[in-house]
Amino acid sequence: MTFLLHGATLTLACFLIINLTASIAVAGIAVRPPRITSPVFWFALRLLPAALATSFAVIVFVPSYWRYEPRESVEGFAITLTACALAAIAIVASGAARGVSAWWRARRRTLLWMRTSRRADLRVAGAASSTLPPAFIVDADQAVMALVGVLRPRLLVTRGLIDALTEEELAASVAHELGHSRAWDNLKRLLMRATPDLLAPTAAARAIERHWASAAEHAADRMCGHADAAARCALASALVKVARLTPPEPLVAEPISTLVGGGEIASRVRLLLDDDRAARPDRGRRPLRWLPVAIAAAAAASLAVAYTPLLHTVHEATEVVVHSLP
Repeated sequence: MTFLLHGATLTLACFLIINLTASIAVAGIAVRPPRITSPVFWFALRLLPAALATSFAVIVFVPSYWRYEPRESVEGFAITLTACALAAIAIVASGAARGVSAWWRARRRTLLWMRTSRRADLRVAGAASSTLPPAFIVDADQAVMALVGVLRPRLLVTRGLIDALTEEELAASVAHELGHSRAWDNLKRLLMRATPDLLAPTAAARAIERHWASAAEHAADRMCGHADAAARCALASALVKVARLTPPEPLVAEPISTLVGGGEIASRVRLLLDDDRAARPDRGRRPLRWLPVAIAAAAAASLAVAYTPLLHTVHEATEVVVHSLP
């Protein structure tokens, strides 16, 4: 039992150290953010500290401890290691609390909207009916279109927005929200809120989440038919109308995607009306889409080659650190 408790303490301490190091590195990147418009990059960057710390602790540290730590002579529980383990538990609990809070706020907002809703048929040209989330019209004067729900998304459209938009503008707006649904953006919002790291309470985390929200909105805008000038103009017109009726309200803290969520109205309209940009292919988008897969494959290959020596090195380094701590 002592062997397992000691191992759990060391694993949590390892999680904290890697998490702290990666959070500092990511915060440094956020100070001078690169000009990358892919939401995949910003989402991966936001989750990097927690993902890296968890992966190292589970894939490397735990096997190293299990393989090389002698069962019969386990060290005592140092004060520093115990404090680090408690801090790691607090980080995980804090992330879980943020996630539950964001989910609960979104649920309350959704239930409030659904009280006066009725089922609607909002089709998008070129989209299969199976890909469209269930749509509901909400009897409210506000001009709001929102994709709610994480695993079972629903599209909520207020009566005020339907009255304000033309048929073409409404179709383009629905296509935009379909882009959020296909990209699982609500789930990504929830994961960013719940990720257990030391980056969460910092301005760097908020900056990265804003960059992701902006990139996600631009990516969803392309779903309206980026090569179709009429569809792009319709969506641009819808954005301007809704922004005038209802000032943009960032909802990055909740797993809800709205038509004008996250701001960036001016830049979105400018890009939608840029015929030259729409006519030429975005060459930088496709390689970046495969970048995480390429990095993961390279990391897996390197780990497979050097796995056993790495486990031994990590255990030796752990022994040095443990014996030097108070």
